[in-house]
Amino acid sequence: MEKNNIKPTEGEMEILQVLWAKGRCTVREVHEALDKKDAGYTTTLKLMQIMHDKGMVERDTSSKTHIYNALISEETTQQQLVNKMIDNVFNGSAARLVMQALGNQKTSHEEIELIKDYLSKLENK
Repeated sequence: MEKNNIKPTEGEMEILQVLWAKGRCTVREVHEALDKKDAGYTTTLKLMQIMHDKGMVERDTSSKTHIYNALISEETTQQQLVNKMIDNVFNGSAARLVMQALGNQKTSHEEIELIKDYLSKLENK
């Protein structure tokens, strides 16, 4: 599977978010960061092994404790998932996605200003 076609599951996304935030981690570090009461360490280990097999993460086995690192970028993964959501859920309309997202969440003044700046830059392209 090509890295640019990988579509992480919800559980895989949670692990990737830990690796993106912290960088290289052991399974124990990822498991503790997830802080899931309902999932055991072995569940996290198995999921990370599957992610390694899929090419989402690399594993350094040079020491007794294996260290994992994300192989797929946060930005590319987010872009792929948003594009899929726009196509599948919002019938190809990015505007509908944005309106739904802004209508369902409490958007801060700072976030609104960032959005305005981004829209302004898009208009000036």
